[in-house]
Amino acid sequence: MEEKSIIISAPSGAGKTTIVQAILKRIPQLAFSISACSRAPRGKEIHGVDYYFLGKELFQQRIEEEALIEWEEVYPGMYYGTLKSELKRIWGEGKTVIFDVDVEGGLKLKKMMGKKALSIFIQPPSMEELERRLVSRNTDSIDKIKTRLAKAEQEMERAKGFDVVVINDKLDAAIETVYSTIQKFIAS
Repeated sequence: MEEKSIIISAPSGAGKTTIVQAILKRIPQLAFSISACSRAPRGKEIHGVDYYFLGKELFQQRIEEEALIEWEEVYPGMYYGTLKSELKRIWGEGKTVIFDVDVEGGLKLKKMMGKKALSIFIQPPSMEELERRLVSRNTDSIDKIKTRLAKAEQEMERAKGFDVVVINDKLDAAIETVYSTIQKFIAS
């Protein structure tokens, strides 16, 4: 079995996690790569399900051990990355890895994996809509939302580095586009 990967990236609030969850329900040969991070869990997030919550010190130790295939300091003191052990686990099950990662991580993964990876950028229909979504999530302060919006503008300029760009203006249509794109890639 060829070790393929699907990389889904987007600015925070564009809908990538919702789309990934929908795709995982429809394509059983995919398995979710659980990212590692240095932050604490939010809401009902569970260690080993949503993320591996390592804390800053342990995350930095994993960097030094070269236990991560990619990592990024997404915000000051806030690290996210992909443990090499996650890829081994999923490919060992004979499945295709699906990543839900930030834009920088997605570009790094695509560069490393080349044609064995399909990279999809989920784009919000507008910055105004992205702001509305971030505010309606009710998980971040206004300052944090402003930081996310500033970062989103930079990230949207990087969309051209992905294989496919999907505008998430209608969620069901975006899911269908991502689903059919992934099905073609897996079949190839």
